[in-house]
Amino acid sequence: MDCVENLDHGVNVAIIGAGWAGMAAAVALAQTKIPVTIFEAARHLGGRARSVQIEGVELDNGQHVLIGAYRETLRLMRAVGADPGQLLLRQPFAIEYPGKFRLRTLRLPAPLHLLAALLGASGLGWGERIAAIRFIAAMRRNAYRIATDMPVAGLLAQHRQTGALARYLWEPLCVSALNTPAASASAQVFLNVLRDGLDGTREASDFLVPRADLGRLFPQPAAAFVRANGGSVLLETRVRTLGKASGGFALDDRAERYTHAILAVGPHQIDALLDRFPLLAPTRESIAALAYEPIYTCYLQYPQEVSMPQAMAGFDGGTTQWIFDRGRLSGASGLLAAVISARGGHQNLSQDALASAVHRELADFMPVLPQPLWSRVIAEKRATFSCRPGIARPGNKTAVRNLYLAGDYTASDYPATLESAVRSGVLAARLVREQ
Repeated sequence: MDCVENLDHGVNVAIIGAGWAGMAAAVALAQTKIPVTIFEAARHLGGRARSVQIEGVELDNGQHVLIGAYRETLRLMRAVGADPGQLLLRQPFAIEYPGKFRLRTLRLPAPLHLLAALLGASGLGWGERIAAIRFIAAMRRNAYRIATDMPVAGLLAQHRQTGALARYLWEPLCVSALNTPAASASAQVFLNVLRDGLDGTREASDFLVPRADLGRLFPQPAAAFVRANGGSVLLETRVRTLGKASGGFALDDRAERYTHAILAVGPHQIDALLDRFPLLAPTRESIAALAYEPIYTCYLQYPQEVSMPQAMAGFDGGTTQWIFDRGRLSGASGLLAAVISARGGHQNLSQDALASAVHRELADFMPVLPQPLWSRVIAEKRATFSCRPGIARPGNKTAVRNLYLAGDYTASDYPATLESAVRSGVLAARLVREQ
């Protein structure tokens, strides 16, 4: 987007929350020289996708993987001077369960890259490979739309996507993308992800794995961009109440007034900010009805010589779902990150017990693995909303004039991802500009 001088100097926008949605909204407004003030209760930027320091090492609160289809995220990264080519490791789409399953796309034009990957996948019989191709072909004929939403598991059963095909391909993709088990995840949202990711351009299916911490990917350069364009970013500044007053929106007992407000906090944090607006009772009810799914990331630091054969591998039959070699990704030699998405029995374990269980599973994969030097579990218990069939998600525009919502939980084709957060922020900014 080109920067355009804003002609209405009476507009000023309060953005509450400096996660990826809030920062995306701020950047989109700053690009048009609209003054913004960002309020963030925490001492850091990024919301639920942030960096933390563990044992002197800067790590993410969860191991994130982007895909090439995240066009808005990549566009805004470039706009604020964060080079995706330097900050993200781009790899062809690949899923590998060592000794059980392997699928890797080739650098061919779409959709040949996906066809070749399915035909060449190891761990599948020929009947399963043909069934997968027929499934994709059927979805393409229907523009990846289904008449009535249903659980992903039901859609897979309808199209005979069973056995190893479901276990190693579709179900892992579902829980990774939607952070919701296939038995209860929205098939329509899953198909939206497949449409844009696997069946878009070849580059759209690429995995983009962060080489740097999440703050450097977007929130920190976004804050610098906002400040350079006349905006303010106030950390450790909690907003407890929002109301209408003469001159605009009032935040707590502050004297300042804002013509517009964008609420970019997590959905479980938003209710207190809406309770002075009776018109928003239906919005509050729809947000209160959301259920949530956790994401657990277990970091294990081994001696520096410990390394996996690949940067990323899937695990089957235990607690761990994916394991990432941070040495191969970011140079943190010997550091492995195990990711467990969605709900499960692991939530009943203590952090030490969970770390021990992950280590045992890694030792089966790497038989000479020594004991870790240290381990740490980061549990985001409300990492995302539970993306279920027919879920009602609020829109960005509210019934209160000039008050907008932004976040990965708002109405969108996508599940709760960084891309949906960024898109939501950009849309909220567009609504402000249209006013």
